[in-house]
Amino acid sequence: MEANYNPFGKDRLVEAYNVRFLDPFVAVRASDTFVVTSARHRITKIMNRKPYRLSPALLTILLLFGASQSLGQGPNSAISFTVSMPKPWTHLLEVEMRVQVPANLNLPNETNVIMPVWTPGSYLIREFERNVQDFSADAGGRPLDWTKTSKNTWQIRTGGARQWRVFYRVYANEFSVRTNELNADHAFWNNAALLMYPEGWISKPATLTVVAPPGWKVATGLPEVNAGVPKTFRAENFDILYDSPVECGNFRQIDFRVRGVPHRIVIDGEGNYDPDRMRRDVQKIVETEVALFGQIPYHDYTFILHLRGGGGIEHLNSTSLGFSRNGFANENGWRNFYGLVAHEFFHLWNVKRIRPDALGPFDYTKENYTRSLWVAEGITSYYGDLMVRRAGLTSEKDYLDGLANSIQSLQNTPGRLEMSAEEASFNAWIKEYRPDENSVNSQISYYDKGELLGLLLDLEIRRRTNNARSLDDVMRYLYHEFYEKNRNYAPEDFQKACEVMAGSSLDDFFKRYVRGRDELNYNAALTAAGLELRTGAAGDSAQGERPYLGANLTQNADRLVVSSVRSGTPAYEQGLNANDQIVALNGVRVNRDLFEGLIGAKHPGDVIHLTLFRNDDLRTLDIKLGVRDAPYKIVQSSPATDEQKRIYQSWVNGR
Repeated sequence: MEANYNPFGKDRLVEAYNVRFLDPFVAVRASDTFVVTSARHRITKIMNRKPYRLSPALLTILLLFGASQSLGQGPNSAISFTVSMPKPWTHLLEVEMRVQVPANLNLPNETNVIMPVWTPGSYLIREFERNVQDFSADAGGRPLDWTKTSKNTWQIRTGGARQWRVFYRVYANEFSVRTNELNADHAFWNNAALLMYPEGWISKPATLTVVAPPGWKVATGLPEVNAGVPKTFRAENFDILYDSPVECGNFRQIDFRVRGVPHRIVIDGEGNYDPDRMRRDVQKIVETEVALFGQIPYHDYTFILHLRGGGGIEHLNSTSLGFSRNGFANENGWRNFYGLVAHEFFHLWNVKRIRPDALGPFDYTKENYTRSLWVAEGITSYYGDLMVRRAGLTSEKDYLDGLANSIQSLQNTPGRLEMSAEEASFNAWIKEYRPDENSVNSQISYYDKGELLGLLLDLEIRRRTNNARSLDDVMRYLYHEFYEKNRNYAPEDFQKACEVMAGSSLDDFFKRYVRGRDELNYNAALTAAGLELRTGAAGDSAQGERPYLGANLTQNADRLVVSSVRSGTPAYEQGLNANDQIVALNGVRVNRDLFEGLIGAKHPGDVIHLTLFRNDDLRTLDIKLGVRDAPYKIVQSSPATDEQKRIYQSWVNGR
């Protein structure tokens, strides 16, 4: 069966089940018959199906019917949120949660409401409850007693009330793609960082009404309840609610369609971007990634772009992006933007639907551990840059140079010998978002190593199958065999999927490079495409041998501070410490720019004399400089065979 697997096999309808992690319902035309697929398994087929919007009334009936069938509980509980911002300059979002217990359920005397402590896509306990204030509860205007029983749990003495209300404020003055910000210019929030849930009700549907200042628009991936109720949105369950950030303000909107499906870029802030170029090129990225999977699994998609900050976080049918407002000044800036967009958009398949074992349904009160973030994030990083190349938005040379830089960065990280890709994934909650001065020596990023593991797996599968299969087929296999069958994959499932496509065992690869800490064999993979990695022996540099210290420096006002020292380098072996404050080099007072300039004028083997403070004690230190590696390069090996040329074109250009 596996050998004959067809990633674009016969369509099938699947029963509705597991109300958590459902995509919104959609009606599709199959032949001449209208069918309603389950929310979890509805797919917009590019070739032979078109999405049809149902009337609000019919959609509501179908939604409630499907959810009640999945829950097996009859009518669903009614939970509605209203988020207001009467004084935006105070940074306080006001939240009202109304709960109506259905007639067929017993009425408890006490109910817990819980605030999530993290948001999916960002693997760190962020303690969102710390921003809650002015909490109160009432039933029909009658105040209800409550007690806080844990850091993020409020126990309300509802006393058998069938309808009750909670009110609280959340201080929102922390801008990032994973937190909340409200000011006089706009509001942006993640619902997991704002909205509580009644304990035991996380699989219930809810509505969200946004009361924004006059003139402000609202953008979110959530669908509106209906056209007659402006700025009121619905979610089939709290997983979807928490997976749908909200932007409010006088944002600019850029629209385009791919295969008839609407997409929009919502832009907060001013910048030096070209809107026509942004529309055209983001559309190319979407088209390229859709072509890889062959399906669009959403009704519409929203890019929320803030022109400040940096980074991104993925959602089911939206993403939040941060990018410098002046970052579009040159081609390199645009390439960075394309990479960010392509990475986060690829996540709508890889991690939002192709889900590792522990990532959904979620427990929002604690860490959710997985050993597969190197797949969820690292392979997404691999595909982000590859999709930009296949979309024609970067040259082949720039793409290969980027890979070479990624390889050199990992090879310059001593922690690669201390932590495996699976260990980095599992330790994300205590390592990835909490780096210290020793992190470079003791750990790796699952983004960085995962990207390169994706490269090696892709080329190895192509080599073993004479380019008949690739990592593209692995991703499609996972989509059909796991997402469409409502399953999460375990680490062994991903390995098996790769082996199915390779046609043979990859156990040695996974044992050495994924679960183990062996050095990656780049040239063994690159040779499949007629390429080789040149690691740049120092003498190969056009500038000759360059000096190397091995310390990372930070300029803090007028203080030049050592932020980290890489193990095995001259600085590490000869006694320079993190947090040392460098005062002078060879008797000359220095800042960072001058220090780097003076070091650059030296030669390997020269001895430098440092004057520094360590814990307020003045001391001196002599260090003999080493040799810095020249930049790595990926170049064509010659002569390339016809098979190597075919693999190269299929890999880099998607043809």
